[in-house]
Amino acid sequence: MKLLCFVDLHGSLSALKAIEKKSKHADLIICAGDLTIFEQNLDYYLSKLNKLNKTVFIVHGNHESPEVMKKSCSLFNNIKFIHGKHFRIDNDIFFGFGGGGFSMVEPNLLKDIKKFKNIAKEEDKIILITHAPPYNTKLDYLMKEHHGNKTIRQFIEKIKPILVVCGHFHENAGKEDKIKNSLLINPGPKGRIIEV
Repeated sequence: MKLLCFVDLHGSLSALKAIEKKSKHADLIICAGDLTIFEQNLDYYLSKLNKLNKTVFIVHGNHESPEVMKKSCSLFNNIKFIHGKHFRIDNDIFFGFGGGGFSMVEPNLLKDIKKFKNIAKEEDKIILITHAPPYNTKLDYLMKEHHGNKTIRQFIEKIKPILVVCGHFHENAGKEDKIKNSLLINPGPKGRIIEV
């Protein structure tokens, strides 16, 4: 399956055009949050993504509230808001956890680790979509310090997803790293196709 992953669009029309172009080569689209600047024209951007006629899994970033994003996503057939939820496509499980970006711990995600262990089977491939990057990686390193989320890192170490899509730190767009066998990417606003 080919996934078109992007993050931190922040209302950029040029980045949106790049996503539209690349979507022709993807089976599914993933947005790891911050589609807008503080929810301005949110429905417009969601409608543009909806018209691509691909399933779009999306979480909110720190520029969108979960309540507003959930309500807006419900207006579109192809857009699935997956914060705190999982979707299964055959043996691929997509799990989303949005928001954050400034805190190092997420108590609600700790609860999800326990739930998720009962959902995933050994043969499943897990794709984790978060807005904040995991702690102590190339994706959270800024100004000679790590600023990522320790709970997301804990989730990765325990659940072992094959792919983690995240963003938040624009300076790290395009970077990737690994935690054991989990590939971590910040695909940036113009997106990147990943095959899983």
